[in-house]
Parts: sequence; structure tokens; C-alpha cells
Amino acid sequence: MAQENLCIDQQYLKDVLERLLNTPSPSGMTDDVVRFTCAELDKLGIHYELTRRGAIRATLPGTHYSPRRAVAAHLDTLGAMVKNLKENGRLSVVPIGHWSARFAEGAKCTIHSDDGKTFRGTILPLKASGHTYNEGIDEQPSAWDNLELRIDEVCADVDTLWNMGIRVGDFISIDPQPEFNENGFINSRHIDDKAGVASILAAAKAVKDSGQPLPLDCHLLFTISEEVGVGASHVLHGDVAEMVSVDNGTIAPLQNTCEYGATIAMQDSTGPFDRHLTKHLIDICMRKSIEFSRDVFLYYRSDSAAALEAGNDIRTALVCFALDASHGYERTHAKSLDCVARVLGEYMLSSPIFSEHENVIGEIENFPMIDNTSLEQQITKKKKL
Repeated sequence: MAQENLCIDQQYLKDVLERLLNTPSPSGMTDDVVRFTCAELDKLGIHYELTRRGAIRATLPGTHYSPRRAVAAHLDTLGAMVKNLKENGRLSVVPIGHWSARFAEGAKCTIHSDDGKTFRGTILPLKASGHTYNEGIDEQPSAWDNLELRIDEVCADVDTLWNMGIRVGDFISIDPQPEFNENGFINSRHIDDKAGVASILAAAKAVKDSGQPLPLDCHLLFTISEEVGVGASHVLHGDVAEMVSVDNGTIAPLQNTCEYGATIAMQDSTGPFDRHLTKHLIDICMRKSIEFSRDVFLYYRSDSAAALEAGNDIRTALVCFALDASHGYERTHAKSLDCVARVLGEYMLSSPIFSEHENVIGEIENFPMIDNTSLEQQITKKKKL
């Protein structure tokens, strides 16, 4: 009997994404978004556990315990941090994550102080008034050293800043300003990678609602430090054999990202993704009539890279949602998120890439796989044979 195509609850995906976007989570300040995601997993009836650092490892049980699959997205976003308290009552700032100062200019934001107080403000160029600096505002280079944070408080000197409780190292979250249009376009900061998180949750909901059994256990991994390069380096179990990361695909000249579908990444800045796992995802898109394209990304990496660099012996792949102006004033489309969620759900339900007795390059009898059990256990196993 043919397996029915998954139906994604698009309203659920949109609602979860909007709530995620409105939950501040710059790298290093992710507790609130972790709590939100855990609560959402509770609603879906999906078991999860936390790492010491706060990343989430959830599990959708399959008919076979091992080897396992995983899909991963990151909860952390770009942000900023207080670098210095200035004599004029303003703050110098540095970025959290890698993003251009030109996209910080004019950003509304919140300063999170140590005692739990928050203060509102705006990040501005040092020369912010044309009435004062005339053409000088255009001659000032776009750089973090040329920015300062204006606080919406009566504050004209460094002593007032100190007495307010503001300190060097306070986190700064950037307002997302989400806008969901009726034609499907979604504008917001931090769509990277909260759209990936929402797509995973929507895919998991669709799988559970379908009642179809998973052939393999599948972990849902939500990491908390991808924007600063750590990503999925510590959240994997040793028996995970393959991991599909979810992140953005860039809409730009010379790119081949599908603006209204999913994009299967063939390579990023760290090199090619696993050929077999990537082909498996492409086959799913073709078999299930999911709109998709293939693309290569030269200047960014995903959770997959961190997982491999940490020494995990796994196959990795990357599924992307469309994103225009990544790490800036971002835009995606609901059709793209729907396609990504469908790919992920169908992947969770798909048969293993290789049969139980097959290796990546042939039969196990001819090309034995590495046995991770102890030497004593291996000897005992051979004696029984």
C-alpha cells in the first residue's frame, strides 16, 4: 500500500514561527527560547532531554532503535553586546555572531542587564544627523567602531549608566519586527534559523498526526550556538548515523536557491555534503513532487560542519528554506517553509539508505564496518560465529 503524502499544518508552522521570532535569543542568551521549544515538544507529546549547556535532543521513536537519524536547526540568533560605557551616556557595542554593521544601523533593541532589568534603545551611527554633519554622514564608513547605542532613558554620562545597572558584557537583543503578509511573504530579522526550527516542529507534528511508523529512531536537535560556530558539536548520540541540518538558502545572483520551494545544498564553505544522503533527499523531493532546487554555498556553514569537526562519524546533508538578505533584513515565503517541512517529514518516514547488511561501498562481508564495541566483545562475537 502506497504511503500517503504528508500534510503540513501551515497555520501551526506560521504561529510557531511568529512566537519564536518574538522570543529573543542571541547566542549565549537562549534560555527563554529553549523553554519555549520544550513546551512545544510537550504539547506534541515528543520526549526530549537537555544537554548541560541547554541544547535540546528530542526523539521520535521508530521500529528500529539503531542506527539513528537526526534533523537539526539552531535556536540562537545574531545579536550584540555592550563593549563600553561611554562618557556621553551612550554605549559602544560589538556583534554577537557574524553580521554587518550596516544592518545594525537604526536597529531597535533591548539591553538585558545582570539584575533582570531591561532597557530599550536604538543602534545608531556616530554621525546620525544630517542637520549636524551634512555630507559627513555618508563619508563615515560602515563599521561596528562607528556605531553607538542610544538608550531611551534620562542618561547623559557614564555614572548614570553605571547607577542604572548597565555593565560591559550585557546582552543586546535586536527587535525582529516580524511581518506576515497574506500573499505568503514573511519579513523579519532572525528568520535564520527560527524558520528551520518551526519547519522541524511542523514536520514532527505531521508525522505524529499521520500515524505512520518511523523505520528508524529520529532525533530532533535544537542547538544554541550555531551563529558563533559551535552548533551541533556536542548534542549527538554516538549511534546517530546521519544528520540533516536545516538552515537558510540565499536568494542572490549566481545562486540557485528555490524561492518558493526547498533547496538541497550540495556543498557549503566546509566542502561537499554526503553524496548518498543528499541523493536520498533529492529522490524524496522527486518522488513526492516537492518543489526543490540544488545549490552550492561558498560563504557559510551549518550545524553539520560543527558535528563533523567534533569527531562524529556521520553522514550529513543540508536542506534550506529560501532567504533573501540573510543576516540583514530577511524575507522568506510560506511555500518554501511548507516544502522544507514536507521534505523533513518524508525523510523521517523514509526507508534506510542502505540495507542492514550493506555498507556504503558494498556488502559488509566484503567491506566490514568499524566495530565500536570493546575488543573483548568483538572476540566473543567471533567465537560464536
